[in-house]
Amino acid sequence: MYTEVDVFVSNFTLIDPEIYQLWIDGCSSSEAVSTLHQRSIAKQTGATVELIASDVLDHYRYYDLDDAVIRELLGRKLSSRHRKDLDEVAERSGAPLRCCRRQFDNVRRVFKAVEEMPGNVVANIRSTFLISEPLAKKYGAVVFIACMRFETAKRKLQYLSFNDFYHCAQAIMGSWTYSCTGPEYYDTEMDREFLLELRELRILLDKEKEHKHLICMRLKPKLLEKSYQELELNFRLYTRALVGLACNLHRGRELRSLFIDLLERCVEPLRLGSWPKTDLAQFLCAYEQCALQMDVLREADLKNVWERYMRVVSQCLLTMYHL
Repeated sequence: MYTEVDVFVSNFTLIDPEIYQLWIDGCSSSEAVSTLHQRSIAKQTGATVELIASDVLDHYRYYDLDDAVIRELLGRKLSSRHRKDLDEVAERSGAPLRCCRRQFDNVRRVFKAVEEMPGNVVANIRSTFLISEPLAKKYGAVVFIACMRFETAKRKLQYLSFNDFYHCAQAIMGSWTYSCTGPEYYDTEMDREFLLELRELRILLDKEKEHKHLICMRLKPKLLEKSYQELELNFRLYTRALVGLACNLHRGRELRSLFIDLLERCVEPLRLGSWPKTDLAQFLCAYEQCALQMDVLREADLKNVWERYMRVVSQCLLTMYHL
């Protein structure tokens, strides 16, 4: 019995410009194989469709990212000294060491090239490295997390995948960075004025009873009875966690610990209440919208600040809420 082994071996990189252009155009590997086959590449070279597919996949792997590897690289310093310490990354991700080194080098190269470029980080990565938009978005999330030095390596956070952090990073970049204020600003830099304004949201705690009343009226016909009882019993715990988190994000240390704080102060108490995710989504929506109905935010000119804050926190909590 013989086992088929699909291997490409080379001592330097050969880039086929035709395959490279298909990659830049955003074609998947299967779409690229189909396109090349239709162009009669097989007749010209005598190659089988299977061989063309292997060649295409080999080209497509050059800047590709493996989610398991990148998850292990998050939170690590992207310095040449740390390149020597990737054995643990290989062991934890199950990927070959050379694969981990390739991805570390690629991420480091992208990070160094775009970290100080103004404008949209994904657009900068695409224009500099000519990679597809979905792949550029992944690199953009990694660059952003590295720039912000978010804590992602704590043991409690190990249950979160790279995809979880990707969605959280996309939400933060879209609502909490200077990209919201104009194209000449960085979306890898937090809007400091916004973070300082978040401190003013503590006025919501003075209207806790009114806020709770509005939410309960809205959600009583919608939530499961158990979830509604949980809301009535522990509303103070939830609202103080959500507002308290906002009031401290202007401090660098508190911002870097955003994910662990979200987990410990919000996700873990919600898990104890066994909230179904659908009920949690309804609660977060009502929590945001009912606050906007109250005069306290309008009079303090904080409605936009509240919306920007809750847009991200709701996305992060729903992403991190794994039962």
